Amino acid sequence: MQGEPVFHSAPASFSSRRLAAAVLAAGTLHGVAALPASAADHARPHRQEVQITQVKYDAAPGRDDRNNRTLNREWVEISNRGRHGVNLSGWTLSDRDGHTYTFRHYRLDGRSSVRVHTGRGFDTRHDLFQDRSREVWDNHDTATLRNDRGHRVDSESWGRGRHH
Repeated sequence: MQGEPVFHSAPASFSSRRLAAAVLAAGTLHGVAALPASAADHARPHRQEVQITQVKYDAAPGRDDRNNRTLNREWVEISNRGRHGVNLSGWTLSDRDGHTYTFRHYRLDGRSSVRVHTGRGFDTRHDLFQDRSREVWDNHDTATLRNDRGHRVDSESWGRGRHH
């Protein structure tokens, strides 16, 4: 009959190897088809753990006095929503005009945040300072966070013509 499998006899060693390969292949396919639910859960898209969560870009509306206190009221908040700390050394935070702050020797703990201020100050666990004497963040701007390989991790835009 046509369509029915045909079995031929072969030397025992050949048949044993072939049978073992077929059983192994069938077991592998069966294992793939019957993944436990916990393994299927890992197929969900990965949620970014380090993000730009807030931006304070207009520290003194209408005034650009370049006072250090005013400059430090301008900041970008970076949060780690994961449980584990992330080494941000070599990461950068930049605006559309190319003003770039590079994180040096900084580890952001799990489930915590840090504010990167524009002006001068002493770095702490929750506040870092760019040591600038002029504003960075315009009323229409984009903050971009990149990892130490230069890959965009997150960006946040505000004002007219914003792109996220």
